[in-house]
Amino acid sequence: MRPVALLRWIPAVLVALCALFPPTVQAQPRFYWKSLDGANVVPIIFETLSGNANPADPAHTVVPGASVTGTLGVVGCARMFSLFDRGAMAALIVPMGHISGEVGTPLGTTYQSANGFGDPMLEFDISVVGPRAQKNLADVVRYEPGFSLDFLADFAFPIGQYNSGQPLNLGQNRWYGRVGLPIVWQLGPWVPGERTTVEALPALWWFAANTDYLGGKTLTTDLLFQLNGHVTRDLTSSLWVSLDVLWYLGGTTTVDGVTGDKLNNFGIGATAGYQITENLTLMAGYTMLVSSGSPGSLQMDRFAFSLLYGWHALVEGARRLEESKK
Repeated sequence: MRPVALLRWIPAVLVALCALFPPTVQAQPRFYWKSLDGANVVPIIFETLSGNANPADPAHTVVPGASVTGTLGVVGCARMFSLFDRGAMAALIVPMGHISGEVGTPLGTTYQSANGFGDPMLEFDISVVGPRAQKNLADVVRYEPGFSLDFLADFAFPIGQYNSGQPLNLGQNRWYGRVGLPIVWQLGPWVPGERTTVEALPALWWFAANTDYLGGKTLTTDLLFQLNGHVTRDLTSSLWVSLDVLWYLGGTTTVDGVTGDKLNNFGIGATAGYQITENLTLMAGYTMLVSSGSPGSLQMDRFAFSLLYGWHALVEGARRLEESKK
C-alpha cells in the first residue's frame, strides 16, 4: 500500500493522545484510542466553568451558597510508546488560569479570586486487554480496538498557587491522584466515517490531608468514585459527535472534625470533534450536572474547546516522500 493510502487510515495516530484534557472535571470521549508507537501531541485547551465548588479542585468540595466561575487553560505534552508489547502513554499536564466568585464566610459573603498555575500532573496509561502496540503503519491499518481495557494512573504535585486564607485556589496544597480502567468497545466496522464506540472510565480519586486549609484547619476527603460514559459516532471521516454522562459518588469532606455531605451527582453533556488537517484537531464540549437544588448539592456547568497538534516522525517522513514525487 502506498504511503498516502496508509496515511488515510491513521485517524488516531496524531490525535489519539487527547487524554491531556484536565482530569479535574471529566474525561473526554475517544481519549484512550491507541496510536502509533512514537506519536506526540501538544494541546491548547481552554475551558470555562461555573458552580458552587472550586473548578480547579478534583475533589469538588461544595461551598454552600457560593457562586464561582473559572477560566482555565491547560498546556502539556504526551507521547505514545510500547511497553511489554502493549500500547502505553505518558503525559505531563500543567493547568493555569483565573477563578473568582462570592463565597460565604462566618463574617458574611465575600468576593475572592486567584490567578496563576495549578498543580502539575503526570499521567500514565497502558493497554491491558485488546490489540497489541502499533509499531508500524501496517499495524495501524490493521488496528481495531474491539473490546479494550486500559490501566490509568494520575499523580499531582502540590506546587500550584495556594493561599491558606481562602477556599478558592488553583493549587490544592496536598497530594492527590486517581487510578482508573478506561474501556473502549467498538460497535460495527472500523472505517473512517462509520466508527461507533461505547466508552467508559470508572476511576477512584484519592486525596491526602491539607493541614493548612483556611488558616490552619485540616481538610480531609474520602475516596471519590467518578464514572464517565460516552457513545461516539462518526458523521464523516473528519467529524464525530458524542453523548456523554458523568457520575460522582463519595468524596465526603471533613474540616476539623466537621463532616460535609457525600457527593452523589449525575451529569450529561455532548462533545464534537473535527480533524482540520492530518496534524490538527478541534474539539468542543459542554457538560452540566443535574443538581437537586439543595445548598449541599454539587452544581457545575462546563464548556471546553481545544486545539490538538500531533505528529509522528514516520508519518511526517512518508508524507514528505509522497509530496516530493508529485
